[in-house]
Amino acid sequence: MATTLTDDLARRAPKVLLHDHLDGGVRPSTIAEIAREMGYDRLPSLDPDHLTDWFVVNTPGADLVKYLEGFAHTTAVMQTREHLQRIAAECALDLARDGVVYAEVRFAPEQHLEKGLRSHHVVEAVLDGFAQGQKTAALEGHTIVVRTMISAMRQAHRSEEIARLAVDFRDEGVCGFDIAGPEDGFPPTEHLSAFNLIRQENFHLTIHAGEAFGLPSIWEALQFCGAERLGHGVRILDDVDLSGERPRLGRLATYVRDRRIPLEVCPTSNVHTGAARSFESHPVELLRRLRFRVTVNTDNRLMSGITLSDEFAAGARHFGWTLDDMEWLTLNAAKSTFFPFDQRLAMINQIIKPRFAALRAEVEQAL
Repeated sequence: MATTLTDDLARRAPKVLLHDHLDGGVRPSTIAEIAREMGYDRLPSLDPDHLTDWFVVNTPGADLVKYLEGFAHTTAVMQTREHLQRIAAECALDLARDGVVYAEVRFAPEQHLEKGLRSHHVVEAVLDGFAQGQKTAALEGHTIVVRTMISAMRQAHRSEEIARLAVDFRDEGVCGFDIAGPEDGFPPTEHLSAFNLIRQENFHLTIHAGEAFGLPSIWEALQFCGAERLGHGVRILDDVDLSGERPRLGRLATYVRDRRIPLEVCPTSNVHTGAARSFESHPVELLRRLRFRVTVNTDNRLMSGITLSDEFAAGARHFGWTLDDMEWLTLNAAKSTFFPFDQRLAMINQIIKPRFAALRAEVEQAL
């Protein structure tokens, strides 16, 4: 008999996070404190509770522009070494407290240069902050590994420079390269030189594709740019015919599924940006049942007002996910990390599977 996935089990189970933005997960109290310190007066409020309510886009279909509005404020308080270190440390600790055992957190260094920092200073500060947060988490009894994804903004056209930066820090905790920003009007093929550099260096890359724009974005990301994973990727369902008794996959959808290309799915965020009408109608469940390599992620914890535990608990409420389903999705994520293979395998066999087995045994014993 399958074990029902409760909110408590979702919180206590080990989790792996592949798609989370550093500037989308800042604590409201930290934003207010740094704003006071630096004299930043553009916030709607300096009260953390009011800020929490303001940042969270809790209206389905709010559209991506509304969703991105808060980033002007979070990046404004992330312009010094000290503040970047603090925010990265708090990020690692918050994830660890939520039961995340491994995370790849991404950010765009070019957005943190307003106070005179150089790009490599930004990366150093974030890496130092993650290291500090992991140590603090360990003192609290939480084991977590946080690694960094460096993103280039599509509209800024600095992607080759940022790709080189990612490669320069590959042995210091940076695990891959990404491009972010608006899909529509900024196709990934505009950044081929950056992707070629990454591949020639035998490094890793994922690309935001298939969220606000459809199949052409996914196809270019895979076939021209060599993406190993798809950031969001939910629009792959545009290539699935649902009109008959059984779903029929088109050639691109078949390619994505058969090649086991991971989809970094962020359900609540997709609802807030208008990529999905509601959580219960989100394609994550259909993609899971069709056996795509689905992973569950947060995207922006501040703007969506969520944790990774919340995402799994919502899946249980809306789709009936069990503890077994959560383990399958978590193993998908673990297999899809840019962690070295031996460390990935150790994480799966020594942490993830044993902890799920212990939770399952605990539930069975209580019956």
